[in-house]
Amino acid sequence: MVEERYFGALVPGGPRVVAIGGGHGLARSLGAIRRYAGEITAIVSVADDGGSSGRLREALGIAAPGDVRRCLGALLSENSALGRSLEFRFSGGELEGHAFGNLLIAALAATTGDFVSGIEEACRVLDTIGMVIPATTGPVVLKAEASGAELEGQVRIQETKGVSSVSLVPPDAEVPRAAIEAIDRADQIVIGPGSLFTSVLAACAPAPIAHAISSARAMRTYVANLKEQIPETVGYDVGLCVKALISHGIVPDSVCIDVSHVAPGVLPKGTKVILGPLAGRNGLVHDESLLAGALLSSLG
Repeated sequence: MVEERYFGALVPGGPRVVAIGGGHGLARSLGAIRRYAGEITAIVSVADDGGSSGRLREALGIAAPGDVRRCLGALLSENSALGRSLEFRFSGGELEGHAFGNLLIAALAATTGDFVSGIEEACRVLDTIGMVIPATTGPVVLKAEASGAELEGQVRIQETKGVSSVSLVPPDAEVPRAAIEAIDRADQIVIGPGSLFTSVLAACAPAPIAHAISSARAMRTYVANLKEQIPETVGYDVGLCVKALISHGIVPDSVCIDVSHVAPGVLPKGTKVILGPLAGRNGLVHDESLLAGALLSSLG
């Protein structure tokens, strides 16, 4: 088990780590990575079209801020009142349902002139110990092939079984240069955990990001989910998840699996497999300290 290091500085001389994905899963990975990394960059899906994020997308024409907000919270350098307020949701009036962190990101995007600069400023104001970068500079729509049909929208895809592939609209969505630079200099790329198609592959879908991952010198580590995402990945074991990653051009060098929660299935020959307990006490999310130990093992 890795020493607890939640607040304060990164580890001097630690590896440069890029974490890619979205939702609560990526935030758990960041909580683990900050325990051993010397540099952290989160590259976050911005394809969400539901809840507060979806409302702000529609009203302001910005990329979805919700997953970015969660990652900012996972990288706070200290336990500040401002940081804790990121997850506060208003319960009345026109702001009902909005998370304060989403509104903060939207306001900073407006005052700095663009979404990427707004997130950079949020990192500065919150004094995060790593950088958070959106996978695309502007709003995108997630598109999927499922049982021979095409459908659009992250929420709709999450509620569909038989998904075989995902892509973005527009297909040539611009990717922040800082995201590619971080991947190029990384020692480790951590992919997931999270909803396979609507979080993990949504973040890897931009062609420049997929190409950078495939050509990176870094160790590419996939963190398997603790359970199926129903109905999105009903019936999937880890081998089928890895097969889906590979079909999108993402080939993991190693995979972290808690076999007490999910079946490993058949993995490609040569894949390094790190097995062990990774779940927290409730069995629903990864324990950050245990996950940190597994991620370090993947580098050994």
